[in-house]
Amino acid sequence: MFETVLYPIDQTRESIEAAGMVAQVVNLCHSRLVILSVVDQEAEEAAQSAAYEAIAKLLDEIKTLFGERGITAETMERTGNPAFMICDVADEINAKVIIMGCRGLGLTEEGAAESVTNRVINLAPCPVLIVP
Repeated sequence: MFETVLYPIDQTRESIEAAGMVAQVVNLCHSRLVILSVVDQEAEEAAQSAAYEAIAKLLDEIKTLFGERGITAETMERTGNPAFMICDVADEINAKVIIMGCRGLGLTEEGAAESVTNRVINLAPCPVLIVP
């Protein structure tokens, strides 16, 4: 059903907590798992450098977490607009579903325009499962 699952992750609590749902889907469907983290290209250069280090550590920790559950995961790091990059990677790897956490910022009128989740839902080439 979902041969390839894309799991975009950042350092938010909601993003990390979605790992449980990702593991359930991957185990149920015997899916290939790709974990993606995107460094925002609009961040200042010093912030980007720190972000790359933090992201590398986060990807290693999450990959280890899945490994402990018997799930092999691939990791990818990209730089760009997070929503656009998530959708581009989903298309590139032929993802059958994107599973991501949500902070709920898109529920307000002000937050809707800036919400990565909201943009991914509208632009994704495949279904998107949002884990609150």
